[in-house]
Amino acid sequence: MKIIQEYNDSLSEDIIEIVSAKYIGDYAIRISFNDGAEKLVDFKSFLFKSLHPSISKYRDEILFKQFKISDGNLNWNDFDLIFPIHDLHEGIIT
Repeated sequence: MKIIQEYNDSLSEDIIEIVSAKYIGDYAIRISFNDGAEKLVDFKSFLFKSLHPSISKYRDEILFKQFKISDGNLNWNDFDLIFPIHDLHEGIIT
């Protein structure tokens, strides 16, 4: 038997994931990450600039507030709306 790669659990530590998210109001969500970072992300300008109907429908605040954490990321309506985890970690949505 020849070992070609050793299992290293530290690889999973490099993966940034969302551990909690709380709707604050006015399309802002406070997001906590597994590396200890916490960001208040404002989605309002992104939503209101978009002309695409699959994005602009989330201007409905009731619909917007129905996000869930799935696989370490924010997810709306079974991946109907999702953002790159890096952007959320940086706190900037474009």
